[in-house]
Amino acid sequence: MRLQRPGFTLVELLVVIAIIGVLVGLLLPAVQSAREAARRMQCTNHLKQLGLAVLNYESTYKKLPNKSGGTSALLAHAERIYGNYDRLSPFVGLLPYVEQTALYNRIQAGGETTALGIVAAGGPSAWFPRLDGTAIYFPWAQSIPTYQCPSDSIVPRPTGDHGTNSYAINMGDQVLNVNGRQQMRGPLGGFGFYKGLGEVTDGTSNTIVFSERTAHNADNANDGVLRTANGSQLISRFEAQVTNIQNSPSSCNAVVISGRYAPGTRLKARFGILWTDGQAERTCFNTVLGPNKPSCFGDANLAADSGTVVLPASSMHTGGVNAVSLDGSVRFISDSIDTGNTSAIQAVPTGQSLYGAWGALGTISGGEVTQIEN
Repeated sequence: MRLQRPGFTLVELLVVIAIIGVLVGLLLPAVQSAREAARRMQCTNHLKQLGLAVLNYESTYKKLPNKSGGTSALLAHAERIYGNYDRLSPFVGLLPYVEQTALYNRIQAGGETTALGIVAAGGPSAWFPRLDGTAIYFPWAQSIPTYQCPSDSIVPRPTGDHGTNSYAINMGDQVLNVNGRQQMRGPLGGFGFYKGLGEVTDGTSNTIVFSERTAHNADNANDGVLRTANGSQLISRFEAQVTNIQNSPSSCNAVVISGRYAPGTRLKARFGILWTDGQAERTCFNTVLGPNKPSCFGDANLAADSGTVVLPASSMHTGGVNAVSLDGSVRFISDSIDTGNTSAIQAVPTGQSLYGAWGALGTISGGEVTQIEN
């Protein structure tokens, strides 16, 4: 008698492979969804830490941190190492409250040696070091874990000389003159101005302090260059030049085709690669156009100093953004939140916001009655 070995036929093997392929196809989206849920939860936790950091800062100093502040220095000094020029973002002042006390103390102590000289106490200019990476300042080059959202893949500058960030400061519902010495309608004030919790008459739970902005992962090595869109650039990764936004913020939408900037649109990318700078395009957003809408600047500035801007919150999460309020609570804000009349503008914003529930959440004393929706 012949002894026959058990085995698979070719057809049976192909059937098994097909079944495995189907199972992988079914399971992979679930695995990816679970991973994104975990990343979103971590992102939420980081915003929660930022919200508590602001409250702890206020408890210490009896005022909220500032959108832009620090110590002055002689502006004529070309190397910008003898003072920080009143332009540090609140992310610097919040370092002790996000478990970065040692780094904060190092900044305040000064004496750091760079290729351009010894840095003064309080740190150099917010935009130091040089773009070519020849004079790296260690504290400014650090990417703070609490300032990063794991859902957003940030590409550091090629020289690695600046730390990155995924979160942005709420300026309020202002579009014009966002970098000058005037108050902002958001909770953290403007250049050289400070606010207290007592001024938040709309309620701390109804006032956003931080949200997300997707990092601008292009052209970050040279602030003096704009690129021309070819139809592939995502609206979340760039900022478009649109000269009519000083009259109608919604004109930003005119240069968008299916979530990308139309060919020929002039673009720059300035957010997410300089967490120390209080300039609007570096670390801020405004509550005008809703989450995940296009960002625009209304002048010819090539760097990050445009004074007329529409900078929506944005994220890599599906359907909206996370945001933390002044009471420390974190909510998910839908892309479809009411934004009122985005075809109009308030030259001197006072009273109720023109921009619906979203604008109301950006202001501290507009007098609106609204709540953040899950």
